[in-house]
Amino acid sequence: VNMNMIGTDGRPRVKNLREFLDEWLAFRLQTVTRRLQFRLEKVEKRLHILDGLLIAFLNIDEVIAIIRHEDEPKAKLMARFKLSDAQAEAILELKLRHLAKLEEMKIRGEQAELADERNMLTKILGSKARLRKLVRGELERDANEFGDDRRSRLVERKAAQALDVTELMPSEPVTVVLSARGWVRAAKGHDVAADTLSYKAGDAFLSAAEGRSNQQAVFLDSTGRAYTLAAHSLPSARGQGEPLSGRLNPPPGAAFAGAMLGEPESNWIVASDAGYGFVLKLADAYSRNRAGKSVLSVPKGAGVLVPAPVADPEHDRMAVLDNGGRLLVFPVKELPALTRGKGNKLMAIPAKKAAQREEYLVAAIAVPAGDGVTIVSGQRHVTLKSGDLDAYAGERGRRGLKLPRGFRNVERVVLASRFKNGA
Repeated sequence: VNMNMIGTDGRPRVKNLREFLDEWLAFRLQTVTRRLQFRLEKVEKRLHILDGLLIAFLNIDEVIAIIRHEDEPKAKLMARFKLSDAQAEAILELKLRHLAKLEEMKIRGEQAELADERNMLTKILGSKARLRKLVRGELERDANEFGDDRRSRLVERKAAQALDVTELMPSEPVTVVLSARGWVRAAKGHDVAADTLSYKAGDAFLSAAEGRSNQQAVFLDSTGRAYTLAAHSLPSARGQGEPLSGRLNPPPGAAFAGAMLGEPESNWIVASDAGYGFVLKLADAYSRNRAGKSVLSVPKGAGVLVPAPVADPEHDRMAVLDNGGRLLVFPVKELPALTRGKGNKLMAIPAKKAAQREEYLVAAIAVPAGDGVTIVSGQRHVTLKSGDLDAYAGERGRRGLKLPRGFRNVERVVLASRFKNGA
């Protein structure tokens, strides 16, 4: 650690951690020394005053007579009892009734306590070892009283590797937009109303993912295979993009189902509309092959849902909807974290109806704590706030509850916070 700091000499200089701590400890020793010296002076002054008060107590009648009858009692007291100016002033500042009540035992008791403290302070100030022991004890007590657990994590990193070209590129916010027919483009920024962009005739918005220009974009197809392209290599959103099939080799008849973008450690929900899914770490979906890699096992006749990002696996909730207008809400942490596979059941769909495509999922979205969802049905939409979602909460794999009439034909589901922003 190197810090550019102003030292005790008043000059700025770059110092490492050892130099910084050494100088701070020296400064702390000086501070404690000054504090002890200040206290020693106070103790000695008080002892001096107590000596004068003891003389006044032992000669109480004469002292009272001088105060009552002398024009200059202070000078008379100093001359008669050989008092200092401070001692005489302290006696005169006492009211007579207080002076009469002075008790020798109290004065001598306070003198003894202060004398012991003076001896202790003198020993510490006269010994560097005692001074350091005092400072160390104070620091340990402060650590016990005000200290807290370590906040910076100790993390073991992977072995160093050669820099990738993307690591040398600027990191700018981008939104990757995928159309229903598999055309892709990247728009600068995150405030992109992807569904309002221009699309080719017969095409429409399908999926959008936010991230940085130096990250890897992952595309999931209808067979459950994942493909990877560098986000910076995607065409600009000023045009209508280009087909992914020109750069990738999906299986015959496969269509692209969604896009994912973010940090390699980010988590996503991947699921089939047959009602099964799991949590996937984005890095586990990376592939260098044009043919991609198998990630999600899709039952025969089923489709793939648009992947959904997970902000916090421990506290986010899953909102799962089927084509019959049923909604089920449960914690994301009830889903397994896998690298590939079919996943666990999200919502109960009868096997026969699933095979005949009578019932299937239309959306599975992770909802951060405190957020809700907006359900779009034709020209209408309804927003279910965080509290409203509680009414649809249940165990994973259940059937869920019906949405209000008029909103059971679900076309699109987005987070309530994103819908307000025009997402």
